[in-house]
Amino acid sequence: MTAVRPVVEVFADVCCPFTHVGLRRFVERRAEAGRLDVVLRVRAWPLELINGHPLDATFIGEEVDEVRRQVSTSLFQGFSVSSFPSSSLPAFAAAAAGYRAGNDIGEAVSLHLRNLLFEEGTDISDRRVLERVAETYQLEVGDADRSAVDFDHAEGLGRGVVGSPHFFTETGNYFCPAALDTSRDLSGHLKIAADPAPFDAMIAEAFAPRA
Repeated sequence: MTAVRPVVEVFADVCCPFTHVGLRRFVERRAEAGRLDVVLRVRAWPLELINGHPLDATFIGEEVDEVRRQVSTSLFQGFSVSSFPSSSLPAFAAAAAGYRAGNDIGEAVSLHLRNLLFEEGTDISDRRVLERVAETYQLEVGDADRSAVDFDHAEGLGRGVVGSPHFFTETGNYFCPAALDTSRDLSGHLKIAADPAPFDAMIAEAFAPRA
């Protein structure tokens, strides 16, 4: 009998910088723990649909600058506001096509798309970019994959998703466990507070031995 691999689900926006931090940290901790059997299933939490308009590139750029300055100097090296995608929906569909091919491929596509956006400054709404991604993973992206975005959104609402990213282990759930809490000081500058405890708790649950 083939063992069922543990899955950590993440409802997240592909253009959310806090998700990029959380996923990268998860992958790093997974490698350190030798738990490559645990797979990420990154579900669509499309803020573009929730808010009624695409994310604002300038605001995301401000978040990226502050995360890079206050939290992680090693990430977002190639990010560019000028190449921020006009819509997240085509990239969500590409990720959904990856998951139709299997969780490992879906995870790889989800991480690849975020790396293109946040580390290489690539517009992941560009049709040519997404065609290259699909070719790399031998995917065919169709109408069913776009519909999967709406399905994830509806399921996320039913499961009480708070925002992006919201992680679900087998035994618990954690909104933005990297604890990148944002606020503004009296001068209007964005402040980001990082607390490792919630993320460590989520990791402990995700990698706990299974009965």
